[in-house]
Amino acid sequence: MTARIIAAAALLVGAVAAQTPDNVLLVVNRRSADSVAIGEYYQQKRAIPPLNVCTLDTETTEDILRPAYDKQIEAAIGGCLRMRGLTEKVLYIVLTLGIPLRMWGAPGKPEPQTDGAAVDSELTLLYSKMRGTTVPLDGPIPNPFFRQRDTPFRHPTFPMYLVTRLDAWNVSEVKAMIDRGLRARNSGRFAIDLRADNETPGNQWLRTSALLLPKSRVVLEETAAVLENVPDVIGYASWGSNDKARTKRNVHLGWLPGAIATEFVSTDGRSMRKPPDDWTLGNWGDKKSWWAGGPQTLAADYIHEGASAATGQVLEPFLAYCPRPDLILPAYAAGRNLAESVYLGIPAVSWMTVVLGDPLMKLAP
Repeated sequence: MTARIIAAAALLVGAVAAQTPDNVLLVVNRRSADSVAIGEYYQQKRAIPPLNVCTLDTETTEDILRPAYDKQIEAAIGGCLRMRGLTEKVLYIVLTLGIPLRMWGAPGKPEPQTDGAAVDSELTLLYSKMRGTTVPLDGPIPNPFFRQRDTPFRHPTFPMYLVTRLDAWNVSEVKAMIDRGLRARNSGRFAIDLRADNETPGNQWLRTSALLLPKSRVVLEETAAVLENVPDVIGYASWGSNDKARTKRNVHLGWLPGAIATEFVSTDGRSMRKPPDDWTLGNWGDKKSWWAGGPQTLAADYIHEGASAATGQVLEPFLAYCPRPDLILPAYAAGRNLAESVYLGIPAVSWMTVVLGDPLMKLAP
């Protein structure tokens, strides 16, 4: 057997049947009409039980201070889980547009030790906290599900929740993302785009992705050229705007329903607000070229173009903590749902990653 076939067989052994709506806690913010509308739509489309809908009363800004997060989000969700007897049954928490995205770190701390984090990533630790574990605020926490290709995600084996977010530019785009996810099929191409510096770990992970996926379904760009205009894409991985050759905001891929996108970019999840139509990629030295605090690519642009899921970083994660396409894409292709596929490829939690998409989305045969 070839290495690719052996790896695929191992992944298939680890692939488990999709979890049910009973395993999802849907979180909406009553202060946000958008959040409520998305929650109602997703609940109906996925048949989420009413008991599994948790309504918060929290801020509608993208940024939130940690004390407000602790009280308005984490404690409130913990109360929903505990009072409804869902602590063990719920495996996935799905947030909605209108719930804060990020907590900034306290000033004066060096970046690797910052207590800043994505709301979603911090919330993964709620299960451990509810069971009495004390979790340090500073720096990333190792993800217990990282690299768990062959093990079903369950409690208490993995003491965490997998948190995703139904978020994009507006309600209609989120609804379209949900609908596309429900039509996901295991077909199409995996577009993988390296950048010119061949020795980086990121390029190694991208190459490994190509080796672990069916050769006939991989479009691999190993030169300095930017991969663009690829039709029928079900998975995409690249350096985004961290590839110096990429000067365009969009690469105009033909996304299939169920397609996921991931890239090595420091701030692609910094905002879900819609940029001006004429905004394009900028540079760090010219603030006039920025949108929402930075010049880099945006995860929500992939959703706008037709992807059904995307990863993003709210603040600098450092490459070692970025989602790993060599773990995510093969797991997704082999039958894991979105939440499990992505989280087994995220090295750390209580850190910077957000995952846009329906946690139950899975590629049907």
